[in-house]
Amino acid sequence: MTPVTDHIDRVVKTVGSDRAAAMSSLAASWRRSMRHHGLDPSERRAPERLDQRALHERRLRVERFLLVAGPKLDQLFGLVGSSGCGVLLTDDAGLVLDQRCADADSAVFRDWGLWPGSDWSEAAEGTNGIGTCLAEQRRVTIHRGDHFLARNIGMSCMDAPIFGPDGSVLAALDVSSARADQTEGFNRLIAATVAQTARAIEADFFRASFPDARIVVGDGDESEASVLVAVDSDDLVVGATRGARKAFRLEAKGALKPRPAADLFGQGDGPTGFEKAERAAVVRALTRADGNVSQAARALGIGRATLYRRMKRLGLGD
Repeated sequence: MTPVTDHIDRVVKTVGSDRAAAMSSLAASWRRSMRHHGLDPSERRAPERLDQRALHERRLRVERFLLVAGPKLDQLFGLVGSSGCGVLLTDDAGLVLDQRCADADSAVFRDWGLWPGSDWSEAAEGTNGIGTCLAEQRRVTIHRGDHFLARNIGMSCMDAPIFGPDGSVLAALDVSSARADQTEGFNRLIAATVAQTARAIEADFFRASFPDARIVVGDGDESEASVLVAVDSDDLVVGATRGARKAFRLEAKGALKPRPAADLFGQGDGPTGFEKAERAAVVRALTRADGNVSQAARALGIGRATLYRRMKRLGLGD
C-alpha cells in the first residue's frame, strides 16, 4: 500500500468512527471536510486561485491591515525563510493575500498552491493549517499526514489566527514547508514564533485603529490574543481586543458600548485596577527603552508630551 493510499484509507476509517471524531479535534476536522464540505481525500485537483483583478479587489478590502502586517511578515520570513519555509497571510475566508518565500522555492510553493489568490479554507482544501485555524479560531499545526487531502500530505503548516479590533477573526498567519525532513520538533519552534508574530500584528493593527486613544496593555495568557484597551480623552473605553473583551467580560464582537475606564478597571486606595495597569504599562515601556521617553512613547503609541503628563500623574520620574 502506498503512503497516499494508506492516508486515504485512514481518513475514511476515522471519519466513519463516531468515537474517533468525538475524541480528536483532527478527526472532527476530517469529518467536517468529508461530510459537511463534501470533499474526497483522494481528489487531485489543483488549488483554486483568483485571477489578479479579483485578488487585487480582495486586498483592497483590507489594505490598511496589510500595510500594518507587512513589516512583521518580513521579520518572520527573515527567521524561517532560510529553512525552506514560506510565510502566508490570508483574509478571514482563507484566501491568501500576501506571501513570502525564497526565489529558489517559488516554483514549489506555486505548485503546492501556497501562493497569493489561492483558497485554503476548509471548504476548499479540507483539513489544513489555514482553513482549520480559521474554522476553529485557534493555533494549529497540521503536519503532513494530518491534512485531509492526500495531495497535501507532503506539507507542514503552522498557523495562528489574528483577531480584529471588533473581536472577530480577521486573518490567519501561516508558515508552511514542503520539505520532507521537516520534523515535528522544529514545527513546534516555528509555531511558537508564528503565534508571537500574530499577536504582534494584532496589537499593531489595534493601535493603528485607535490613533487618538491611549492604549492600556494588560497581561494575558501566551496562547491568547493581545490584551489591549483603547481609552479616549474623556477616559471612556472605546475599544478592546478579543483578549481584553474576554478578560473584562465585554461584548464578544462588534462595537463596544462606551463606558468609563474607572468602571471597567475598578478604583480603590493606591495603584489598583486601571491605574495599576496603566502604571505597569508605562514602567515596562520605559524599562525596555532604557529610560528613553521618546522611544517609550513610540512603543506605547502616544506622543512624548502625553507620556510626560501620564508619568507625572502616576508619580513616575522627577
